[in-house]
Amino acid sequence: MPRYVIERDIPEIGSAERDALREASQKSNGVLAEMKAENKNIQWEHSYVAGDKTFCIYIADDESLIDEHAERSGFPASVVTLVKRMIDPVTAEADQ
Repeated sequence: MPRYVIERDIPEIGSAERDALREASQKSNGVLAEMKAENKNIQWEHSYVAGDKTFCIYIADDESLIDEHAERSGFPASVVTLVKRMIDPVTAEADQ
């Protein structure tokens, strides 16, 4: 499945308490479970919280599922970017 980076503009998320982040995660997981029950292929891998944004990594059949999750969960998908390739330190090695 394709992988996406979702940039979410969420004011003050970087200073949110652990309980608020837990509640947000629970809300997202609930919507994902509903979508899975509807045979929609979407999965949240992880997110980075920075300042007034989160950068979430999802895998999904297509971008429309990312948009649907954003609408249903109430978490904006300000920018959705399809990941074309991944690189890491091993990429620098020959014959990899």
